[in-house]
Amino acid sequence: MARSRFHRRQVQGDTVDTSPANLVTLLDPAGEASEAYRSLRTGLLYAVADAPPTVILITSPGLKDGKSTTCANLAVVLAQAGKDTLVIDGDLHQPSLHEIFGVPNVNGMVNVLSGEYDLSEAWEVCTEPEPRLKLLSAGPLPPNPAELLISGRFAQLIDQTRPRFDYVLIDSPPTGSVSDPMIVAAQADAVLLVLNSRGTSRGSLRRAVRDLEAVGANVLGTVMNKGGLMR
Repeated sequence: MARSRFHRRQVQGDTVDTSPANLVTLLDPAGEASEAYRSLRTGLLYAVADAPPTVILITSPGLKDGKSTTCANLAVVLAQAGKDTLVIDGDLHQPSLHEIFGVPNVNGMVNVLSGEYDLSEAWEVCTEPEPRLKLLSAGPLPPNPAELLISGRFAQLIDQTRPRFDYVLIDSPPTGSVSDPMIVAAQADAVLLVLNSRGTSRGSLRRAVRDLEAVGANVLGTVMNKGGLMR
Protein backbone atom coordinates (compact mmCIF):
# COMPACT_ATOMS: atom_id res chain seq x y z
CA MET A 1 0.00 0.00 0.00
CA ALA A 2 1.53 3.30 -1.06
CA ARG A 3 2.09 6.02 1.48
CA SER A 4 2.58 9.66 0.69
CA ARG A 5 2.87 13.09 2.20
CA PHE A 6 1.24 16.29 1.12
CA HIS A 7 3.58 18.86 -0.38
CA ARG A 8 3.27 22.11 1.54
CA ARG A 9 4.65 25.61 1.05
CA GLN A 10 4.57 28.60 3.30
CA VAL A 11 1.80 31.16 3.01
CA GLN A 12 2.90 34.71 2.30
CA GLY A 13 0.49 37.56 2.82
CA ASP A 14 -2.90 36.92 1.28
CA THR A 15 -1.59 34.59 -1.42
CA VAL A 16 -1.85 30.86 -0.86
CA ASP A 17 0.17 28.85 -3.32
CA THR A 18 1.51 25.36 -3.81
CA SER A 19 3.00 23.81 -6.85
CA PRO A 20 0.87 23.65 -8.82
CA ALA A 21 -2.46 24.03 -7.00
CA ASN A 22 -4.03 25.41 -3.85
CA LEU A 23 -4.62 23.40 -0.68
CA VAL A 24 -5.60 26.31 1.51
CA THR A 25 -7.15 24.07 4.15
CA LEU A 26 -3.62 22.87 4.97
CA LEU A 27 -1.62 25.98 4.17
CA ASP A 28 -3.87 28.55 5.79
CA PRO A 29 -6.34 26.70 8.03
CA ALA A 30 -7.40 29.88 9.83
CA GLY A 31 -8.04 31.81 6.63
CA GLU A 32 -11.32 32.86 5.07
CA ALA A 33 -11.13 30.30 2.28
CA SER A 34 -10.58 27.44 4.74
CA GLU A 35 -13.56 28.60 6.77
CA ALA A 36 -15.63 28.60 3.60
CA TYR A 37 -14.67 24.96 2.98
CA ARG A 38 -15.63 24.11 6.55
CA SER A 39 -18.99 25.77 5.98
CA LEU A 40 -19.41 23.65 2.88
CA ARG A 41 -18.55 20.59 4.97
CA THR A 42 -21.21 21.53 7.52
CA GLY A 43 -23.75 21.89 4.75
CA LEU A 44 -22.91 18.40 3.53
CA LEU A 45 -23.05 16.85 6.97
CA TYR A 46 -26.54 18.21 7.59
CA ALA A 47 -27.92 18.48 4.06
CA VAL A 48 -29.92 15.27 4.21
CA ALA A 49 -30.11 14.25 7.84
CA ASP A 50 -32.06 11.05 7.28
CA ALA A 51 -29.92 9.70 4.42
CA PRO A 52 -26.69 11.68 4.04
CA PRO A 53 -24.87 11.10 0.74
CA THR A 54 -21.75 8.96 0.80
CA VAL A 55 -20.59 9.11 -2.83
CA ILE A 56 -20.49 12.68 -4.14
CA LEU A 57 -19.55 13.75 -7.64
CA ILE A 58 -17.90 17.15 -7.93
CA THR A 59 -18.03 18.70 -11.38
CA SER A 60 -18.58 22.04 -13.11
CA PRO A 61 -20.19 23.44 -16.25
CA GLY A 62 -16.88 24.52 -17.79
CA LEU A 63 -13.11 24.41 -17.64
CA LYS A 64 -11.03 26.16 -14.98
CA ASP A 65 -13.94 26.61 -12.58
CA GLY A 66 -11.90 25.22 -9.68
CA LYS A 67 -13.68 21.89 -9.25
CA SER A 68 -10.51 19.86 -8.57
CA THR A 69 -9.22 22.32 -5.98
CA THR A 70 -12.65 22.36 -4.36
CA CYS A 71 -12.76 18.55 -4.33
CA ALA A 72 -9.31 18.32 -2.72
CA ASN A 73 -9.96 20.91 -0.02
CA LEU A 74 -13.37 19.50 0.82
CA ALA A 75 -11.77 16.07 1.24
CA VAL A 76 -9.21 17.55 3.64
CA VAL A 77 -11.78 19.25 5.89
CA LEU A 78 -13.94 16.11 5.96
CA ALA A 79 -10.91 14.12 7.12
CA GLN A 80 -10.14 16.82 9.67
CA ALA A 81 -13.64 16.30 11.06
CA GLY A 82 -12.84 12.64 11.68
CA LYS A 83 -14.54 11.28 8.58
CA ASP A 84 -12.89 8.44 6.67
CA THR A 85 -12.65 10.00 3.23
CA LEU A 86 -11.61 8.71 -0.17
CA VAL A 87 -11.08 11.17 -3.00
CA ILE A 88 -11.08 9.68 -6.51
CA ASP A 89 -9.71 11.37 -9.59
CA GLY A 90 -12.38 10.43 -12.12
CA ASP A 91 -11.11 12.88 -14.72
CA LEU A 92 -9.60 10.45 -17.20
CA HIS A 93 -8.86 13.25 -19.68
CA GLN A 94 -6.91 15.82 -17.63
CA PRO A 95 -6.38 14.43 -14.12
CA SER A 96 -4.92 16.82 -11.57
CA LEU A 97 -5.57 15.55 -8.04
CA HIS A 98 -2.22 13.76 -7.91
CA GLU A 99 -0.54 17.10 -8.63
CA ILE A 100 -2.59 18.91 -5.99
CA PHE A 101 -1.62 16.35 -3.35
CA GLY A 102 1.91 15.90 -4.60
CA VAL A 103 1.86 12.19 -5.37
CA PRO A 104 2.75 10.25 -8.54
CA ASN A 105 0.03 9.23 -10.95
CA VAL A 106 1.37 5.76 -11.63
CA ASN A 107 -1.35 3.41 -10.42
CA GLY A 108 -4.93 4.53 -9.89
CA MET A 109 -8.55 4.02 -10.77
CA VAL A 110 -7.82 2.77 -14.29
CA ASN A 111 -5.59 0.03 -12.89
CA VAL A 112 -8.33 -1.03 -10.47
CA LEU A 113 -10.96 -1.10 -13.22
CA SER A 114 -8.67 -3.14 -15.45
CA GLY A 115 -8.14 -5.71 -12.69
CA GLU A 116 -4.42 -5.06 -12.22
CA TYR A 117 -4.78 -3.96 -8.60
CA ASP A 118 -7.27 -4.15 -5.79
CA LEU A 119 -8.64 -0.88 -4.48
CA SER A 120 -6.52 -0.97 -1.31
CA GLU A 121 -3.37 -1.58 -3.37
CA ALA A 122 -3.89 1.46 -5.58
CA TRP A 123 -4.89 4.25 -3.22
CA GLU A 124 -2.45 6.64 -1.57
CA VAL A 125 -2.62 6.84 2.22
CA CYS A 126 -2.01 10.44 3.25
CA THR A 127 -0.31 9.75 6.55
CA GLU A 128 0.63 13.38 7.11
CA PRO A 129 -1.27 15.38 8.10
CA GLU A 130 -4.60 13.55 7.60
CA PRO A 131 -4.45 9.77 8.04
CA ARG A 132 -8.19 9.46 7.45
CA LEU A 133 -7.80 10.77 3.91
CA LYS A 134 -6.96 8.47 1.00
CA LEU A 135 -6.46 9.34 -2.65
CA LEU A 136 -7.16 7.16 -5.67
CA SER A 137 -5.51 8.92 -8.59
CA ALA A 138 -6.60 8.43 -12.18
CA GLY A 139 -3.74 6.19 -13.27
CA PRO A 140 -2.70 5.77 -16.92
CA LEU A 141 -5.14 7.50 -19.24
CA PRO A 142 -7.26 5.06 -21.26
CA PRO A 143 -8.13 5.58 -24.94
CA ASN A 144 -11.85 5.21 -24.15
CA PRO A 145 -12.71 6.81 -20.78
CA ALA A 146 -16.50 6.78 -21.26
CA GLU A 147 -16.55 3.10 -22.18
CA LEU A 148 -14.45 2.26 -19.13
CA LEU A 149 -16.71 4.24 -16.80
CA ILE A 150 -19.93 2.84 -18.20
CA SER A 151 -18.75 -0.71 -17.59
CA GLY A 152 -20.01 -2.68 -14.65
CA ARG A 153 -16.53 -2.57 -13.14
CA PHE A 154 -16.89 1.10 -12.23
CA ALA A 155 -20.19 0.43 -10.46
CA GLN A 156 -18.51 -2.43 -8.60
CA LEU A 157 -15.69 -0.13 -7.55
CA ILE A 158 -18.12 2.39 -6.11
CA ASP A 159 -19.95 -0.39 -4.26
CA GLN A 160 -16.62 -1.45 -2.72
CA THR A 161 -15.99 2.03 -1.34
CA ARG A 162 -19.34 2.51 0.41
CA PRO A 163 -18.79 0.29 3.47
CA ARG A 164 -15.18 1.48 3.86
CA PHE A 165 -15.62 5.24 3.90
CA ASP A 166 -17.88 7.89 5.34
CA TYR A 167 -17.41 10.01 2.21
CA VAL A 168 -16.21 9.28 -1.30
CA LEU A 169 -15.57 12.40 -3.41
CA ILE A 170 -15.16 11.95 -7.17
CA ASP A 171 -13.63 14.65 -9.35
CA SER A 172 -14.75 14.51 -12.98
CA PRO A 173 -14.39 16.52 -16.19
CA PRO A 174 -16.79 19.44 -16.77
CA THR A 175 -20.28 18.57 -17.92
CA GLY A 176 -19.93 20.70 -21.03
CA SER A 177 -16.98 18.81 -22.49
CA VAL A 178 -17.64 15.05 -22.34
CA SER A 179 -20.28 12.57 -21.20
CA ASP A 180 -18.18 11.17 -18.32
CA PRO A 181 -19.78 13.28 -15.55
CA MET A 182 -23.25 12.02 -16.40
CA ILE A 183 -22.01 8.41 -16.31
CA VAL A 184 -20.42 8.93 -12.90
CA ALA A 185 -23.42 10.90 -11.61
CA ALA A 186 -25.66 7.91 -12.22
CA GLN A 187 -23.59 5.96 -9.66
CA ALA A 188 -23.24 8.78 -7.13
CA ASP A 189 -25.59 9.72 -4.31
CA ALA A 190 -25.31 13.44 -4.98
CA VAL A 191 -23.62 16.05 -7.16
CA LEU A 192 -21.98 19.33 -6.24
CA LEU A 193 -21.58 21.84 -9.06
CA VAL A 194 -18.64 24.23 -8.83
CA LEU A 195 -19.29 27.57 -10.51
CA ASN A 196 -16.89 30.30 -11.53
CA SER A 197 -18.35 33.56 -10.25
CA ARG A 198 -16.49 35.41 -12.99
CA GLY A 199 -17.20 33.11 -15.87
CA THR A 200 -20.08 30.65 -15.46
CA SER A 201 -23.13 31.81 -17.40
CA ARG A 202 -26.68 31.06 -16.37
CA GLY A 203 -27.16 29.18 -19.60
CA SER A 204 -24.24 26.83 -18.97
CA LEU A 205 -25.46 26.24 -15.41
CA ARG A 206 -28.96 25.39 -16.63
CA ARG A 207 -27.54 22.99 -19.22
CA ALA A 208 -25.37 21.29 -16.62
CA VAL A 209 -28.30 20.80 -14.23
CA ARG A 210 -30.53 19.59 -17.06
CA ASP A 211 -27.98 17.06 -18.28
CA LEU A 212 -27.33 15.74 -14.78
CA GLU A 213 -30.98 15.46 -13.87
CA ALA A 214 -31.62 13.62 -17.13
CA VAL A 215 -29.63 10.67 -15.75
CA GLY A 216 -31.39 10.85 -12.39
CA ALA A 217 -28.63 12.70 -10.56
CA ASN A 218 -29.35 14.42 -7.26
CA VAL A 219 -27.87 17.91 -7.66
CA LEU A 220 -27.29 18.77 -4.04
CA GLY A 221 -26.13 22.33 -4.51
CA THR A 222 -23.56 24.70 -5.95
CA VAL A 223 -20.19 26.04 -4.82
CA MET A 224 -19.40 29.57 -5.94
CA ASN A 225 -15.68 29.80 -6.61
CA LYS A 226 -13.18 32.58 -7.38
CA GLY A 227 -15.36 35.24 -5.89
CA GLY A 228 -14.79 35.00 -2.17
CA LEU A 229 -18.12 33.24 -1.68
CA MET A 230 -18.90 29.56 -1.53
CA ARG A 231 -22.35 28.07 -1.32
